[in-house]
This record gives sequence, structure tokens and C-alpha cells, in this order.
Amino acid sequence: MTELNAGQTNNVKPTIIPSSHSEQKDEGLSDEVLRNLLLADLENFPPTPPSAVQSNYVTYFAPDFMKPGHDQYVHRHANGLCIIGLASTHIAFKDEGITSVDFNVGKCDRSGIKVTGKRKRNAHHFESNTAVCKVCTKDASYIVRCCVKGSLLEVNDRLIKQPELLNSSADREGYIAIIMPKPADWIKVKTTLLAAEEYKELRKDMLQS
Repeated sequence: MTELNAGQTNNVKPTIIPSSHSEQKDEGLSDEVLRNLLLADLENFPPTPPSAVQSNYVTYFAPDFMKPGHDQYVHRHANGLCIIGLASTHIAFKDEGITSVDFNVGKCDRSGIKVTGKRKRNAHHFESNTAVCKVCTKDASYIVRCCVKGSLLEVNDRLIKQPELLNSSADREGYIAIIMPKPADWIKVKTTLLAAEEYKELRKDMLQS
């Protein structure tokens, strides 16, 4: 094999093979497709980003639970936990606002229940119609119930000192309690609840006002 000396290598010029017009066109199309994939279309974005509740929970409603106007919601997580609270159409919000919350209902003060450990020791097992608390307005009081049969794991005792959370964010910081139903009990209670769209249709006049 013949070796090239330094002088010969300096005279060697690289050969450049131009790409065909079709290859350049394909590259241009690929760039455009990639740009469309990477850059989101702003028109497809919702007016406001979904909240943590909307992203992590499925919401159901119990309208007229036990009494007319006693509308409550159930946010259910994929792990089975259910967060319950007052729906925006609850009769209590028709007054000037909720002024106090009392968890001392039934035979014990619900705010004194302290659940510990993975086995949820000390959890109280309640029926769906069991009272969790009483919310008061200037002129009336209303009993809030479990809506779901299961173990009461926690009540939102912040509401004792900050009842105004119910007026400003009843579906988030103003939740009432957290309940863990058994899978079989959830299947039964789910049939009695409304999906979000069904609830909106039922209460469309109230929600639009």
C-alpha cells in the first residue's frame, strides 16, 4: 500500500456531495412538523389551568342530601379517599355567609378524632347519613353529613377558627372531612351520586345566576 507524504496530503481536497433537492425539502418538512409538535397552539389551552382537585380527583355531587337544598360534593381520589364538602349551591350560601362551624355533633366531637398509623387506628366508621358537623349562618344552622359510608379519617378543624374558608373556597381549603369507604360501599354509594355534568345540568339555573 502506497503511503502519502505530508506534501501530498496537503494537496488533497475533500469531495463535497450536495444533497438532492428532495432531501432538502424533506428536511424542511421535518423541521416544520417538529416545530408544530414542540410549540403548543395557544388556542387549544383552557382559559385557566386545571386546579389540583381537577387534576387528581373525580368530583361527584349529592344534591338535596337528606333535605332540599343540602347539596354536597365528593372529591374521590384514585386511591379511594373521598373528600366531602358543601357544593356551591348549598342552601347555606344563600344567606350572608357561613359564620361558624361546630364539629361537636352526635355523640362525640368529630374534631377530637385522631387517626394514627397505616391501619388508621381510632378511625370512626360512619354511615352516609351520619352528621359530621353543623354550619351556622346569621339566621340558621345546617347539618353536614358524610354522604359516603366509611371511616372518618380527618375533619378540617381549620374551619373552627376560619369558617370564612367555606365562603371563599368551599371546594378546596374549605373542605369538611376526609373519608375512606370500602370498595364495595363506594360502588353502592356511587350509584346515588351525580357526575359533574349531571349536577351542572340539574343546577344550571342556580349556577348561572
